[in-house]
Amino acid sequence: MDNNEIKSLIVSILEEMTETKTIAEPKEQAVEPIHSKAESQIEYGVIDDITEVDIRKQFLIPNPVDRDGYLKMKAKTPARLGLWRSGPRYKTQSMLRFRADHAAAQDAVFSYVSDDLIKEMNFIEAATKCQDKDEYVTRPDLGRQFDEENTKKIKENVKPNQKVQVIVGDGLSSAAIEANIKEILPSIKQGLKMFNLDFDSESVVFIKHARVPAMDKIAELTGAEVVCYLIGERPGLVTAESMSAYIAYKPTVGMPEARRTVISNIHKGGTPAVEAGAYIAELIHKMLEHKKSGIDLKEVE
Repeated sequence: MDNNEIKSLIVSILEEMTETKTIAEPKEQAVEPIHSKAESQIEYGVIDDITEVDIRKQFLIPNPVDRDGYLKMKAKTPARLGLWRSGPRYKTQSMLRFRADHAAAQDAVFSYVSDDLIKEMNFIEAATKCQDKDEYVTRPDLGRQFDEENTKKIKENVKPNQKVQVIVGDGLSSAAIEANIKEILPSIKQGLKMFNLDFDSESVVFIKHARVPAMDKIAELTGAEVVCYLIGERPGLVTAESMSAYIAYKPTVGMPEARRTVISNIHKGGTPAVEAGAYIAELIHKMLEHKKSGIDLKEVE
């Protein structure tokens, strides 16, 4: 094959390639006109909060044998019953709800009660020796103690030798305090008035990084006869807004836990704050009357 034949072959190959490219090249598509802002429909918003679904009423089992019986059982417990599955796993909706509730529980432990709420309620602010939430979780002993500065603040600002001293602490759930404190304090106050008792609203102490035995130290510092300590409970997957009330007659540092009377599960899905406040006031009256609390008070009831 001479040079002319080689050139001719190359030219023919290039022509074939050019024709193939032209055929494969897509046609130019028409450009749709741009709509004006008035014609555009843009939707802003958020998806529904999955945690707002009432688990006691949620029923995901297809074709149940006894749907009404199952719903009656679910109405009596917040346990996750009747979730059904996809193969060996929970359904997506159930898994998302589980993760959302778990996240809410973590947030309740590691977040703080709003400064605005503390100021609005006119609390006397104090803090234990814990420096942050990590230390609070890992060093419970520091959550029971006060340094010199906070000890002095409590002594100088709290009215001494009261019959009833109320304390509020973030505990393991700041969400519990924010959800219940505005309702329960007026309820306790109103309930105490029925027994000709009261507590000084200007002497309510708020404790940051608080553990339950911190109430014992405050009792010794103030000389209060009965101490009522409202504190956030350890959150679970049912709710992160549960609060407890620990009440004791003349508590002292190092005393047995049996000397405390406890009302737990104070939240909208358990014992409502208003109802709990009335019951707390009645217990305080009994403690002052019998000069006992905890197991000792049970023996005289």
